[in-house]
Amino acid sequence: MKAMIIGAGSEALHTIKKAHEQGLLITALDGNPDAEGLRAADTGLVVDISKERSVIETAQRERPDFILTAPIGRYLTTVGAVNDALHLPGISRQMAVLCTDKYRFHQKLQEQSLRQSHCYAVGGEGGMRSEELRDGIIQGDLPLTFPAILKPRFGSGSRGIHMIQNKEALDLALENEEYVLEECVPGEEYGVDGAVICGRFYLVLLRRKENTPPPARQAVGYFSVLPGGGFWRQVQDYMERIVSCLGLSECLLHADIIESPDGPFIVEMSARPSGHNLHNLFTPLCTGIDMAEEYIRYRMGMSWSFTPAATRRAVIHYFDMQGEVLEVPCAQQAQRAEASLLDWKCNISQGQVLAPVSDGHSLMGRGYFILEGGEDDLPEKIGRIKALFRIR
Repeated sequence: MKAMIIGAGSEALHTIKKAHEQGLLITALDGNPDAEGLRAADTGLVVDISKERSVIETAQRERPDFILTAPIGRYLTTVGAVNDALHLPGISRQMAVLCTDKYRFHQKLQEQSLRQSHCYAVGGEGGMRSEELRDGIIQGDLPLTFPAILKPRFGSGSRGIHMIQNKEALDLALENEEYVLEECVPGEEYGVDGAVICGRFYLVLLRRKENTPPPARQAVGYFSVLPGGGFWRQVQDYMERIVSCLGLSECLLHADIIESPDGPFIVEMSARPSGHNLHNLFTPLCTGIDMAEEYIRYRMGMSWSFTPAATRRAVIHYFDMQGEVLEVPCAQQAQRAEASLLDWKCNISQGQVLAPVSDGHSLMGRGYFILEGGEDDLPEKIGRIKALFRIR
């Protein structure tokens, strides 16, 4: 059997590896000739994945049995377009649009009271002019509670997100072309790893986020949440209704959810696995479920499972320190300082100057560490690891 991956950056390597372990032949497409996944695949083709027609024509020549999704942003829609054109299983283009256009996503969920907040779009289909939005909010014709979040309308990831504190700061929005402006819902933030198979939603892992303070609010750590608790069950039910509302089927997915005073509130969702060393490392370590592998097995007609037998309490934390690095510990020093260390990858070097964390791109290249422990003692263990660095 042959599968195709559309978007072959470094985060596609795990899926390619798992596909090869199951005997699949992989064709990978990416517009960047240096994309790592092109070299790892059996066939690597340089194709601009933003050009749907070119990708469809390539897929028609290669004739894959199905498409595998790795972490990808706006051009998840190309995956859907290929599935539609070749009548392959998986998400449709319409499903992908609802996952990548944050305004359409909001509108669809708001219709069924699954996302109750004010959200406005500038640019793109159905969007208004920036002056119209600014004047409407300042004059009170368009209701909006501050602080508000300004973010790119299309795609995913943590870049280009700003917190707008008041009406006077709205001029910042006028510098952007296509964006959404929505109310900042209060509460603790979580991540969801899941799958929709044979019409059923599977919640594989719920992850509580540790975020930097506003305005950046960048995730610097994820704590696994054990299944069965009250909020876990609320998320399971809420996600089932969202999946039904969006018509998602036959896909992996991840979502960001806030535990608001009124219950779960979804920030955004995409029908593809999570990045940041989550789907390929942290989620399998905590649950025993490798989502890429199980989806491949499902597609190949083999036995599969998205239901963890048990969930381990652990945290993946990224190096969010700032300042000039005077001393960097090695893995052995970290293991001696904290016996519960499960994994360690540090790309920080002596003499490096670490800037304040502003987005995921500025953080992920530094590396990560994973610790096991109880809910109460994990923060203390994180502190012991970070204290091994000498920074001024």
